[in-house]
Amino acid sequence: MELRALQYFVTVAEELHFGRAAQRLNIVQPAVSQQIVRLERELGVRLLDRTSRRVRLTPAGARVLAAARETLAAAARVRVVAGEPAAALRIGVASCVTGRLDRALARLHEAERPAEPELVDLPVAARLDAVRGGDLDLALVRGTLSAPSLTVVRAWSEPLHVVMGRTHPAAGRDAVPLADLAPEGLRLPARDSEPPLHDAILAALPLAPVRPPAGDMLHVLFEVGREPGAWTLMPAEQLATTRSERLLQVPLTPTLTVDGHVVTSRATPEACVASYVAAFAD
Repeated sequence: MELRALQYFVTVAEELHFGRAAQRLNIVQPAVSQQIVRLERELGVRLLDRTSRRVRLTPAGARVLAAARETLAAAARVRVVAGEPAAALRIGVASCVTGRLDRALARLHEAERPAEPELVDLPVAARLDAVRGGDLDLALVRGTLSAPSLTVVRAWSEPLHVVMGRTHPAAGRDAVPLADLAPEGLRLPARDSEPPLHDAILAALPLAPVRPPAGDMLHVLFEVGREPGAWTLMPAEQLATTRSERLLQVPLTPTLTVDGHVVTSRATPEACVASYVAAFAD
């Protein structure tokens, strides 16, 4: 029994679609089908019920799926124990470098099994797809995240701060309640720029924004700096990378926070996931 066949089966079981599984594996669909047929023949059981309209696991397939994931994780641990040279650790990130990221990269490099982190700047959706497809080892995502085919672990929490221009009525205050900020002044980027963070910010607001979100964060910050009553919300650590003579950041009172997550493939060994989370934790 080949590990490759188990990996193909796990991918099909997660996608429940041969075409999408082939895309994740970066191979042609007939090769996936052949490996599944060969594995079923070798095990003597049908793993998948497939028709022209759907694919679903059989009871035997569900049992084999759990064992296959354990086997793949065990194989990864064997390679580590054997002293396999540390490969590049490909991390999907947003286009900003924070103090947390710097600290985490140092922790990963200085760990008992040193890693050589490689940062890949991708939008959130592309980050998650790259983890699914094996092009990234892990991704960092802020906000409200649900990804059933991936392992998602909360690693940290950071406060949301208000960003406003220097002419805003609340400029100069040490902290500001959300209720003191005019709803019509709120500016948010379009959801497709960073859906999990967008959803988390909306969930923290008592009322929906008066003005529909539009553009990316750079466009929003330009508007906030230009319009006296405009304001937006951003994670404090992300704000630390933004420098502008026209903008101020002010903490909220009471504090509102947003969670940061480490996202990996389900095949990633638990020990590896734990080490990634520890690297990015507070």
